[in-house]
Amino acid sequence: MPRPVILSVDDDPQVLNAVERDLRSHYGSDYRIIKSAAPEDALDVARQLQQRGTDVALLLVDHRMPGMTGVELLREVRKLHPDARKVLLTAYADTQAAISSINDVSLDYYLLKPWNPPEERLYPILDDLLSDWQGKVRVAYDGIRVIGSIWSAKSYAIKEFLSGNQIPYKWIELERDQAMQELLRSLVADPPPLPVVLFPDGSHLVSPSNRELADKIGIQTHAKLASYDLVIIGCGPAGLAAAVYGASEGLKTLMIEQAATGGQAGTSSRIENYLGFPSGISGADLARRATAQALRFGAELIGAQEAVSLRRDDPYRIVQLSDGTEVSTKAVVLATGVSVRTLDVPGVHGLLGAGVYYGAAMSEASTYRDQDVCILGGANSAGQGALFFSRYARKVTMLVRAASLSKGMSQYLIDRILQAPNIEVLTRVEVTALAGSGKLERITACNVDSLEEVVLDAAALFIFIGAMPRTDMLAGLVERDDKGFILTGLDLPLDKSRPRGWTLERDPFLYETSVPGIFAVGDVRARSGKRVAAAVGEGSATVGMVHRYLETV
Repeated sequence: MPRPVILSVDDDPQVLNAVERDLRSHYGSDYRIIKSAAPEDALDVARQLQQRGTDVALLLVDHRMPGMTGVELLREVRKLHPDARKVLLTAYADTQAAISSINDVSLDYYLLKPWNPPEERLYPILDDLLSDWQGKVRVAYDGIRVIGSIWSAKSYAIKEFLSGNQIPYKWIELERDQAMQELLRSLVADPPPLPVVLFPDGSHLVSPSNRELADKIGIQTHAKLASYDLVIIGCGPAGLAAAVYGASEGLKTLMIEQAATGGQAGTSSRIENYLGFPSGISGADLARRATAQALRFGAELIGAQEAVSLRRDDPYRIVQLSDGTEVSTKAVVLATGVSVRTLDVPGVHGLLGAGVYYGAAMSEASTYRDQDVCILGGANSAGQGALFFSRYARKVTMLVRAASLSKGMSQYLIDRILQAPNIEVLTRVEVTALAGSGKLERITACNVDSLEEVVLDAAALFIFIGAMPRTDMLAGLVERDDKGFILTGLDLPLDKSRPRGWTLERDPFLYETSVPGIFAVGDVRARSGKRVAAAVGEGSATVGMVHRYLETV
């Protein structure tokens, strides 16, 4: 497999040689370093690399060059290598041009000359960009192969599990691969139950569960210790933030996640209003960075495991997992988030995974290239999904029950949706039926005011119609509101001057539930902010309260 390329471009020979020297000394073992003194030559090199199937990981381009500016060059190279990270080298006088190019060419960073010492002003920036590129781009890979059908719900579930955990794999559509059909006949029954997952060591799994797949690919599924200072259930932004701060402050910390880190935020194609990321960041990238940060501080993560019960055994809290094992801990942070609300209309159940999906289902984007798709819902997640699929689909139709998008969506998303030429928004409508033979073909919707029906031809429907808290396992243990969200702190119902059943002399902490030592943060908590930044803030802040609680245990 050819090494990915770092391409540097500068018309000043002295600067170009200095760039090459610094790049080669730090990245030469993992990347092929190519330099060019002219933008036209660099563009030709980019074309040749694209023809050979060689990935360009990073472009480091001077802005002021004769014949073509750095921004103009990046705009052209972006068409050939859209996933390459883009860095502009500028003088102080050109910083405004660099800032303007953030939106123009999706610039990732701009560096001021000179960049000495590179250990402080060059390598940390490029390390982060290259790590981001490696986590997002699927380079040529001779590894896990998933053989299935695009209309198989189980095939879709396996792809979502692998992509959510950022495990590289190659998707093979069985109906279009005669050689693979012959191979499967020698491995499994005919017709084979799909999907079949092939591994580099020659082994395979037939229609595996997430747990079987996790064990095979090396995801940790069992706790290493019998007891911890802090157990975090759920690894969305709130849970990951709690893990980072808990582990970094010396607590023996365990994270438990049943699917993939990032939670619902991890499926967002781009979060554009999160502090510190002016070009936006995908939910998957944010989850990957936060997970790596928590693990670096010593937190432990077990995946493909669900916490099925939690009980109080003072001074400990006992978490039971889906495989029957138990983990003891002094404190628990509940960050289980929410599950999507299901759509209950005729035809939906037989089409799940065959054109009907809950959430963004980003692994399916290429399946619906140049086709018509619909988005059901009008909140931020629906808006992000619409913008993401508009890059692939011929047309995206948003079906919104409210009178306008402004009721539940941030203005920046509304503005971008209205500007997108292939997104149409239908308001005051609700879906009444789905139909198709083996796959989704038609959506029937009804105007809630006039009751007039409309039938839409669509290849896919992505559903974002609200969420329900994942708190069933807590019934009878902690106080919840009438919708199942966990009550904490000042929101707890009082019996005289204390919460019902509260036995301690002190009041509950801000994010503490009705059971001392059990905390709740993020979307699962009643009256939470329902934003990524708010979840991160709650997860971070609750660790201080955990410390105060542990002082009394």
